[in-house]
Amino acid sequence: MAEAASLRTASISRKTNETSVSVSVNIDGTGTSKISTGVGFFDHMLDQLSRHSLIDMDIEVKGDLHIDDHHTVEDTGIAIGQAISKALGDRRGITRYSSIDLAMDETMTKAAIDVSGRPFLVWNVAFSAPKIGTFDTELVREFFQALAQNAGITLHILNHYGANNHHIAETCFKAVARALRTATEIDPRQASRIPSTKGMLS
Repeated sequence: MAEAASLRTASISRKTNETSVSVSVNIDGTGTSKISTGVGFFDHMLDQLSRHSLIDMDIEVKGDLHIDDHHTVEDTGIAIGQAISKALGDRRGITRYSSIDLAMDETMTKAAIDVSGRPFLVWNVAFSAPKIGTFDTELVREFFQALAQNAGITLHILNHYGANNHHIAETCFKAVARALRTATEIDPRQASRIPSTKGMLS
């Protein structure tokens, strides 16, 4: 099992006219991250994603921030999703499902994940302001949409309640991180099997 776990790493490079993105992940890491996207609040959220999923992430992005943050955030989500999918391979031995209700001060958010190979996002989160500092709150959904589509996961995110928009965004990232951690962990009772009656997750 240790040998298989050591292989759960991947790197993705993505270059367009809008962004240049480089992402490396280690599914079986310790939550160590090195992140530079040029968007301070987004870097903070990605650090939470890495720290609480225990997925090591090395992320470097150069984007057209003179326009806005949209392409940088979306393309980062695409590359992280692709890297996670590549690192998981055929998904053999994973726990596959996970959900968590995560509290932070006055806010509570649920994230539920199925590492199914069938990408889908259900987003039930509302912000009371269009920005957190200079960051567009609508980009939180755009990130998770890109992540889910490219990681091949079904992802449901539901904010139960909250007043502070920073806390709402942060609980989304932390809840997804904790659910992703559990869902991608190796289940020792079926470490050599793909957890699907179909025999494949793709």
